[in-house]
Amino acid sequence: METIKIAIAKGRLAKHSIGLLEEIGIDCRILKEDSRKLVFHLSSHQLEVILLKAVDVPTYVEHGVVDMGIVGKDVLMEQEKPLYEVMDLKFGGCRFSIAGRLGDGLGKKHLRVATKYPNVARKHFASKGQSVEIIRQEGSVELAPIMGLSDIILDIVETGKTLKENGLVILEDVAHLSARLVLNKVSYKTKKKEISTIIEAMGEKVN
Repeated sequence: METIKIAIAKGRLAKHSIGLLEEIGIDCRILKEDSRKLVFHLSSHQLEVILLKAVDVPTYVEHGVVDMGIVGKDVLMEQEKPLYEVMDLKFGGCRFSIAGRLGDGLGKKHLRVATKYPNVARKHFASKGQSVEIIRQEGSVELAPIMGLSDIILDIVETGKTLKENGLVILEDVAHLSARLVLNKVSYKTKKKEISTIIEAMGEKVN
């Protein structure tokens, strides 16, 4: 039986991802230890778990460094890598939303949009025929309309509390987001039996 390598996005999705692995019978105690390790060999299950920054998961899967990965739909939408997206894992729920100051709205002929997701923003506004200037941000996107850098923002929203505290309101919801299971296309052919076993086990717990 071949070893399956799976990448897990660090941060808010990691705990749920490890919990799901445990639910399908995988001993993940080593993953919960206070350690700076990033690669974990679970020899008893023929599994290798790699912890990565979310934005790096699709790249590792695409290049076949790992066979499968768990990452947020936001990252997949932004990067549009040629992967098999096989399952909505139903955790890490949030949404892409457009937000701005009350009264600013979406009525302008040309909008300045601040976002960490320029490709998602560009594609969304192009589909509406809206002229935009995309301003890429890496820090607190909410600050952009407050300081006059942009008219609106496109960002991930969970509760909306941060927006409210900064005087912003949701103007439009763009897409529902959650954690997804993705596969390397070649791995799915060469390790189909092992990968299918994991997919089926996860499917029983998720559905």
